[in-house]
Amino acid sequence: MTETRKIRVLLAKPGLDGHDVGAKIVVRALMDAGFEVIYTGLRKTPEQIVQTAIDEDVDVLGLSILSGSHLPICRRVKALLQEHGLTDLLWLVGGNIPQKDHEELKAIGVEAVFGLGTSPQAIVDCICEKLS
Repeated sequence: MTETRKIRVLLAKPGLDGHDVGAKIVVRALMDAGFEVIYTGLRKTPEQIVQTAIDEDVDVLGLSILSGSHLPICRRVKALLQEHGLTDLLWLVGGNIPQKDHEELKAIGVEAVFGLGTSPQAIVDCICEKLS
């Protein structure tokens, strides 16, 4: 009997944001749901994040952004994902993201946007739904 591979999720904190309590709560919820989770820690560049996604062969890329710089960060991440042929990753963004920016993020390539107060279970459910 062969064991199926766990869904691998990379959760990253780009930019200068110094708060990661929410990201750590999401990491724990994803682990509890049976996902394999790689957490980058704070202050990673888009280049570091995409390289980690390549190195870790992840299925999901999650960005937690509270700094307000979500649009330029996501534009750069998108360019890097395209450059490295990672356009099939499930890409999620959460944090302090104004509703008015959700559609633009989706146009960039983000599959789902989670605002402050989203339950960790909603993120788990989204991943399960999108990757089933």
